[in-house]
Amino acid sequence: MNQQLQSEPKSPMPPQHQDKPGIEAKIRPRPSYEAPLYKGSAKLKGKVGLITGGDSGIGRSVAVLYAREGADVAIVYLPEEQKDAEETKRAVEGEGQRALLIPGDVSRPEFCREAVSQTVKEFGRLDILVNNAAYQTHQQGLDSITEEQWDKTFKTNIYGYYYMAKAVLPHMKPGSAIVNTGSITGLEGSKHLIDYASTKGAIHAFTKSLAQNLIEKRIRVNCVAPGPVWTPLNVADKTADEVAEHGSDTPLKRPAQPEEVAPAYVFFASEADSSYITGEVLTLLGGETSAA
Repeated sequence: MNQQLQSEPKSPMPPQHQDKPGIEAKIRPRPSYEAPLYKGSAKLKGKVGLITGGDSGIGRSVAVLYAREGADVAIVYLPEEQKDAEETKRAVEGEGQRALLIPGDVSRPEFCREAVSQTVKEFGRLDILVNNAAYQTHQQGLDSITEEQWDKTFKTNIYGYYYMAKAVLPHMKPGSAIVNTGSITGLEGSKHLIDYASTKGAIHAFTKSLAQNLIEKRIRVNCVAPGPVWTPLNVADKTADEVAEHGSDTPLKRPAQPEEVAPAYVFFASEADSSYITGEVLTLLGGETSAA
């Protein structure tokens, strides 16, 4: 039998930049999310997942793999990301599962409650929450970070996680799972992403604390903490030349593609894979080992 190898784009990428929040349909090369080597085995059959930031990037690939494993998915995204969300919906339906699109802003607690309510009304249950929506803006120093930016970063990246988790818990049963998206910046810090890195460190602590709190309810809480990934988040937050070199400083000399990160979210959502695992922060760093 021939050994199959995943083939992914190498750095440098073409120089490019977009206005926030960034649209995946405009990125070149397009981020790889379909994971052709990943074979589903009904690990999530009959389950329902809600994914914030599910229109593109990591969230899109997670939605596709959850569908491949038998789950229906609700996808939360900003209204201006509608085009990307519709592509994700088609991809989920192509896997034979249902997708519900819910546009809105996770920094608003009333929207988070409504998104959960819509999901439960549509699918009759909610088993998996993937907190993945994020906001970041590079700045040279602390004096360049406005109070408005600080608030927006925290309200999206950590308040949004809290709002969503609080809203889903009344609907979750034993065996349910929450999977948060952290970051290498939350472990190592980042000189030009002070506010973003601070929220990611908070997400790691939130994961461990909530996992302890929910362990008697048999609801597991874990976190995936990637290094650089080829997504709209970064294309919309760096200069064109910086985008071209995104991820080139990893041992693998390139950014991860979403399809390389998404299987970790299946692992944490699946009782078959991780029933004994809660409160973990799993780093995916392209060969870097110092953060673990």
